[in-house]
Amino acid sequence: MNKRILTALAFFLAVTTQAQLKKISLDEAVMQQNRTFRADKLLGFQWIPNTTKYVYYADTFAKMMTANTKDIKATEFITLAEINKELGTKLKNFGGVTFIDANTILINDAANYYTYNVTTKTGKLIQTTSENAENATFDNAHENLAFTEKNNLYYYTKNKEKVAVTAETNEAIVSGQFFARNEFGINNGIFWSPKATFLAFYQKDQTEVADYPLLDINETPGKLDMIKYPMIGQKSEKPHVGIYNLATKKTIFISPRGNSDDYLTNLSWTPDEKYLLIAELNRRQNDMSLNVYDAATGAYVRTILNEKNDNWVEPEHEAFFPNAKSNNFVWFSEKDGFQNLYYYSIDGKLIKQLTANKFPTREILGTNTSGTEIYFSATGANPTNMLAYKVDLKGKQTLITKDEGVHTVIPTADGNWFFDEYSNHSTPSKSLLYDKNLKATTLLVSKNKYDGYVMGTAEIKTIKAADGTTDLYTRLIKPSNFDATKKYPVLVYVYGGPHAQMITNSYLDGANLWMYWMAEQGYLVFTVDNRGSDNRGFAFESVIHGRLGVNEMEDQMKGVEYLKSLPYVDGNRLAVHGWSFGGFMTTSMMLRKPDVFKVGVAGGPVTDWKYYEVMYGERYMDTPAENQKGFDEASTLNYVKDLKGKLLLIHGTSDDVVVMQNNFMLLKKFVEAQKQVDFFAYPMHKHNVQGKDRVHLMTKVLNYVIDNNK
Repeated sequence: MNKRILTALAFFLAVTTQAQLKKISLDEAVMQQNRTFRADKLLGFQWIPNTTKYVYYADTFAKMMTANTKDIKATEFITLAEINKELGTKLKNFGGVTFIDANTILINDAANYYTYNVTTKTGKLIQTTSENAENATFDNAHENLAFTEKNNLYYYTKNKEKVAVTAETNEAIVSGQFFARNEFGINNGIFWSPKATFLAFYQKDQTEVADYPLLDINETPGKLDMIKYPMIGQKSEKPHVGIYNLATKKTIFISPRGNSDDYLTNLSWTPDEKYLLIAELNRRQNDMSLNVYDAATGAYVRTILNEKNDNWVEPEHEAFFPNAKSNNFVWFSEKDGFQNLYYYSIDGKLIKQLTANKFPTREILGTNTSGTEIYFSATGANPTNMLAYKVDLKGKQTLITKDEGVHTVIPTADGNWFFDEYSNHSTPSKSLLYDKNLKATTLLVSKNKYDGYVMGTAEIKTIKAADGTTDLYTRLIKPSNFDATKKYPVLVYVYGGPHAQMITNSYLDGANLWMYWMAEQGYLVFTVDNRGSDNRGFAFESVIHGRLGVNEMEDQMKGVEYLKSLPYVDGNRLAVHGWSFGGFMTTSMMLRKPDVFKVGVAGGPVTDWKYYEVMYGERYMDTPAENQKGFDEASTLNYVKDLKGKLLLIHGTSDDVVVMQNNFMLLKKFVEAQKQVDFFAYPMHKHNVQGKDRVHLMTKVLNYVIDNNK
């Protein structure tokens, strides 16, 4: 009798507690994950140069706080109100404010650039650009400011004189901007030499690249905006690197040594300004040479290294010079199967392979003053982590971060202190300081911002891939009132493509908050990172080459097999949703595995790889002339007759990444095959639907799943 009473009481208390918790709305889940529910962090953390002091933002970015490694008690440093009063600016936050030296910060307010002395509380205007200026880049001394206007490159001298570096009247010749559509780690196109003797820049000639029309409906009548979009197998950009001499005001150009449409990337200056290092990659992307050029003449000097691979070679990092007094450099290479660090002389001699890890190095974080220690991020043995290490020039490697999780680490310039902020499956956020002996001091431990809300749980496990040997990571989100005796429908969220990892050892395990909302609607939400995804090494990723979608789908089917083995999964009520490559995967599985999923929602999908761009597409699929069989196999257009479930296709009408032609061609094939599907367009949105309209998007997606998966 007492046992029954205790059981009933426990049930009553559980129900009462659940009733007292707040429910997260879908609107909150979409819009507030990085606002209301953002973990407590030292946002905007920066070391003050050449000190042991640091700063971070507080009061919703209205003030900067400061503290010292010897006394971590924070005090007010400066406020926006002080700066705005002194400079007459209208700054709303400290975003983008950086230190020039221990006493001076650089501030950008629209077209104006100021310096502000944090000791004297005084400031001055140092440069003003035009309203049309973009890609503004200061030299190291913060005197000369390079920028672009339309397709040309300019700079302001320290005396505020405007100088034209290029004057191309052909708008298809673009200088000073990224090229290769941001592939190969390219995110800018302006490169000052260390002492500002030279200004190097990327230039792309898009004259032969096809114009692609995007409809602007905000005009009456509607107007076509033409963009340059090089589709697979068609004419591509022709790159050059310009070197402008500030003394002579002359420019010399470096062109590819192979074909005119090869790639020039990963540009870097040697510390002595004598040489420029450029990685040249053939268009087929299987042959890369790191070349040295004379900065004064542009003459080719030597090839330091060459890498070939039948699948692809993908340089993503420029040469890194750990010592400002030496031209010896560190190079990233994946040639042994995992991205590791190699130490070279400028003469081309391999001095030392610094790391030989069976996991990928991701980013160099800095060095000590003498350049004898290099700090870098890498996954470690567990690919869902992101840890920090240091390695000396003899190859001795030491783990800096002591906790499992996803870490952001910022070293001081001398390497004596490390700021570390991380989260993991059970830790919303924790901020630490490590001294040079790696002794840790805790600065901040975040509260769980989801306390007081109804939240489900996530399980991280591994299953075997379709090859029978490779481990794949899975995430299964369950509702807060999960009952193992019930049968649940499942939404499979998929991406599946390269350079992306859906499951990480961070708080919420890499999941979006809307997935937890969906779980509270009585769903399980499942994800598996198939072969081809990120942070697992070259063999794991390159299995996709020439046959996009094939091995990825087979691994996803192993995920479905796992789901169906669970007694609480309703195997007849499976849905799938993904965007971009995930949209390709969704349509592929709905059409090529038609008996598996009852409903699918595909956003911004590639439907036939011949409609995608050269740089990404040819790396993974070659060209139709080289691999017609692979293109035919991957094309979703060839499987429309096999559709059985309900399918919703979505696209932004101004998508300049996966152009809308992809979805239109698939729709045309469905019409020809007399197959009924649903379609929804987001007018004037690009590849991702952002802002408040994202709530509309996720409502559309999830309601479609719920309504059609009964």
